Amino acid sequence: MASGHKLRLPELLLGPLLVLLFSGLGPVVGQKLYTNTWAVHIPGGPEVADQVATKHGFINNGHVFGDYYHFRHRTVVKRSLSDQRGTQVRLEKDPKVTWAEQQVSKRRRKRDIYVEPNDPNFEDQWYLYNSNHHDLNAKAAWKSGFTGKGVVVSILDDGIEKNHPDLEQNYDPDASYDVNDGDPDPQPRYTQLNDNRHGTRCAGEVAAVANNGVCGVGVAYNAKIGGVRMLDGEVTDMVEAQSLSLNPQHIDIYSASWGPEDDGKTVDGPAKLAKEAFLRGVTEGRGGRGSIFVWASGNGGRERDNCNCDGYTNSIYTLSISSSTQNGNVPWYSEACSSTLATTYSSGNVNEKQIVTTDLKSKCTDSHTGTSASAPLAAGIIALALEANKNLTWRDMQHLVVRTSNPNHLLTNDWKTNGVGQRLLESSYTLFISHSYGYGLLDAGGIVELARTWSNVGPQRKCVVSMVFEPRNIGSRLLISKSVDACFGTDSYVTSLEHVQARLTLSYNRRGKLAIHLISPAGTRSTLLHPRFHDFSSEGFNDWAFMTTHSWDENPTGVWRLEIENVASANDYGTLTQFLLVLYGTDSATSSSSEKSQPGGGSCKTLDLRQMCIECNSGYYLFEQSCVKECPAGFSVGHQPITYTVGNSIAPASVSACLPCPPPCLTCSSLSPQACLSCPPHSSLDPFSGTCVHLNQYMRESPGNFMAAQPNRESALQPASQLPVTIAVLSCVAIFAIFVGIFLLLQLRSGALIKLPSLEAGSGPGGAFSLGGNRMVSYRGIPTVWGDDEGNTDSENDEFDAHHERTAFIKTQSAL
Repeated sequence: MASGHKLRLPELLLGPLLVLLFSGLGPVVGQKLYTNTWAVHIPGGPEVADQVATKHGFINNGHVFGDYYHFRHRTVVKRSLSDQRGTQVRLEKDPKVTWAEQQVSKRRRKRDIYVEPNDPNFEDQWYLYNSNHHDLNAKAAWKSGFTGKGVVVSILDDGIEKNHPDLEQNYDPDASYDVNDGDPDPQPRYTQLNDNRHGTRCAGEVAAVANNGVCGVGVAYNAKIGGVRMLDGEVTDMVEAQSLSLNPQHIDIYSASWGPEDDGKTVDGPAKLAKEAFLRGVTEGRGGRGSIFVWASGNGGRERDNCNCDGYTNSIYTLSISSSTQNGNVPWYSEACSSTLATTYSSGNVNEKQIVTTDLKSKCTDSHTGTSASAPLAAGIIALALEANKNLTWRDMQHLVVRTSNPNHLLTNDWKTNGVGQRLLESSYTLFISHSYGYGLLDAGGIVELARTWSNVGPQRKCVVSMVFEPRNIGSRLLISKSVDACFGTDSYVTSLEHVQARLTLSYNRRGKLAIHLISPAGTRSTLLHPRFHDFSSEGFNDWAFMTTHSWDENPTGVWRLEIENVASANDYGTLTQFLLVLYGTDSATSSSSEKSQPGGGSCKTLDLRQMCIECNSGYYLFEQSCVKECPAGFSVGHQPITYTVGNSIAPASVSACLPCPPPCLTCSSLSPQACLSCPPHSSLDPFSGTCVHLNQYMRESPGNFMAAQPNRESALQPASQLPVTIAVLSCVAIFAIFVGIFLLLQLRSGALIKLPSLEAGSGPGGAFSLGGNRMVSYRGIPTVWGDDEGNTDSENDEFDAHHERTAFIKTQSAL
């Protein structure tokens, strides 16, 4: 019994001790924790605040804003469960203090702490993140706190299963509609073959809910997702337009994984209403920032199709996305073209993994395939970027995609750098481009990082240049070459490119044999069309806008070349009747905001008293009080005098600057009058002397003859000045002679009698010269302004009657 009592005594003592301990910890968790700092409002300035602090035993930790100050008490403990009521009352009673409050410690958690999703199929979503980093880098964006929250995406397809357990939480009815049946419910129509599963699969890639124990996760798993049912019925221009324009002030991103037939012979695109929907979307959607249209580039690779023959992916308003396999290869179904902007992962060969996503009837699939699977992944990544910066425009988003897409790990033999090089001030800025992959694999972490600090690009400019003025025979090969000033001197002047279109109208007896290439002044070669051997059409192209993104950020000024060639046979024929070069871009190259904020672009050497740049560092040239690496079109490097002095130092007598080209040069390679690169209207560039030769009216009508005479231009120009006068005189003589000839011919035909001095023997001055009879001139056949076609005048009739009377009298006398 004694031993039992001894055992129970520690237990009795330990119980109350634990109760006291936990009762003491309870207030720490549930009650306020007071600090030794106060927020105090004291009008009168910092000196008055210092006086009050000293008076009450505080240290003034500094001014916050307005009349608010941060006080810290010398003797109060840093943290306490009870407030310092006495100190608080003394502060409040001080006449110089209008308000005071002891500060309380608040519990705050960093929102960028990343917790990896625990969904059962997340480990199979290799394309979001994997150990070898051949992925879309989604985890980096999630770790930065971006999961698509506040962004709305709509899937334009065959409907979405809105009650799917992995979509229901993120489903947005305001981003959904059934265009096929005309009601708000986008639920797909169920069949035995699950034909209408496409939209539900795409939706899960974007916004499948995370950490709910179902399937996997979407790239933007906190974004709102909607669906438009528009492919399960007759697809018309109206159906497309209604889908593309659904609730544009609410929906941020439209994702579409459909288009015309990928059969290698179709040329088709949006019609009137759909075109209008695209234009309205980018100009009015999202409060004027522009709706973002993400489009799958197409699955016609096996048929050797070209996505530039698809007017949806070929549009400047869509962000065209291609595919890569798990191993970084070009998939068998992928189409190569110059309008593709970037790439995400999708299916490949039999031994390569496919895409994990939601499926019909509340199921999950790991076999979503094709570029249909690539576009929604891109839409999800763009949603992450929009969460990082809601002010991005539709063009800003394309700039971000170009700059952050990664060409590494993608295998193809046509990677190249475009003409940007080191032109921008960012020393490491180089763009790699491929017809199969665009600018590379989308990088979720990289795009959100750049989006956070991105400054909006300038307004879009559009310069249209007519490159041919008369029909040109294509034959087996045609080359068009022309120097372009990019609309210099107008409001359409473009110095930094975005999209480039070649709008072509041509006929050809077999369209599929043609290959078309566009070469920029920087040397970037874009394949606008490769041969399509299933295309036997003889319809050609009617104002078809072939588009390339491969010259992004290049300067468009200079010589552009278009090559059209028949790669199969030399016996085919056709004619090019229109070639319009359309340049889209801005009037200045995009650079970082920090560069823009510095005078002279961060490369200025000397500033005057107004903080205006007057001298640049080596390698830069002064242009309009800023420093540039290259002089813009119409200017060339020269030396500009300077008289400004700084302190006791003497400024250089001249500085390197961009000076206007000498007239009449429009653009030039130097400031010499013999260094012209292009000339103003009504002038022609002489390639031998580098000067501009003025064309008079005759020369402008015959440019070919004028150019052919260039080698002997001094001898040719001398007679040319007298030639117009000679032609005018000869023309007048010829007109007069023709008139007289016609006049006489009419008389001969009518048997007229012309009153001229007689040539017969014995005739006197009053005789007549007879031509074919004794009839008077009738003027028949002469226009009525000269005489009356209907008959003779009254005086003529009288004279005719008198003549007959005399003739009858003479005959009577002869008979007698």
